[in-house]
Amino acid sequence: MDLKRTFPYRLLNVFAESVFGGNPLCVVERAEGLSDEEMQALALQFNLSETCFILPSEKATARMRIFTPETEMAFAGHPSIGTASVVQALFQTGDALTLECQAGIVPLHLNDGIWTFAAPKAPQVAPCQISSAELAPMLGLSREDIAGEPLWINTGSDQLLIPLVSVDAVHRAKLNSHLMDKWPKSSLGRQTGYVFAITEGTSPSTSAVQVTARYFFVRHGGCGEDPATGSACANLGGWWLHHHRAIPVKMTVTQGVQMKRPSQLYLELLSNKTIQVGGKVIEIGRGMIQI
Repeated sequence: MDLKRTFPYRLLNVFAESVFGGNPLCVVERAEGLSDEEMQALALQFNLSETCFILPSEKATARMRIFTPETEMAFAGHPSIGTASVVQALFQTGDALTLECQAGIVPLHLNDGIWTFAAPKAPQVAPCQISSAELAPMLGLSREDIAGEPLWINTGSDQLLIPLVSVDAVHRAKLNSHLMDKWPKSSLGRQTGYVFAITEGTSPSTSAVQVTARYFFVRHGGCGEDPATGSACANLGGWWLHHHRAIPVKMTVTQGVQMKRPSQLYLELLSNKTIQVGGKVIEIGRGMIQI
């Protein structure tokens, strides 16, 4: 007799201000008994940017494993926030909890409907292998559209950050598929780029900083875009600190609009240089996996 194993899961939209906004996420509630190969296969089955698996932890409220359709991630932002909302619901943790992941222990808390995580490690910064002049045509932009040299920033997951001179430049950016073989690779061999433009208001309020961002990636020989990227938002905090900009500061980061998945992320840098990223979570469905 073939006895199938069952695993409940939830479908969420993270960094979402509306039902169909934000970044989709699948969270498998209780992943005990799943092998690494099965987790990877399920991530490919769901085919979302990430799928999370909740496991017991001796170091934190729960352990979180994060898989893209191709590989396991040490850390990612919207999976952390989405997983936190599920862990709270499952274990009645209250408004503060911790998640163990490969990058370390991630503390999270809920305040006024917004889940916030602290970046799991201090920023590590490295120069890019190629210059902004070389990157510009890969993004369909001119050299004048780029506000500074691209940098690898790592507060949990290393990504290439590219500051642009204006929101218009962010909107015009588009990966040139014919040049993608030259795009730099991360420590995991991923080809990604986070472009952003900062608009600083004249108000003395610390919440006057607005950021417009987009996150591109290369996968299976094609180009894609992510609607909301919490780890890249945390790395933006690392970029801000690296350039010795004023802290404490609060920023609102808009992403995903051109994908018709509008997303909003809340980035805060504390006076002690802690980087915090927050957003809302909307659950849109539940189901059961049978394997």
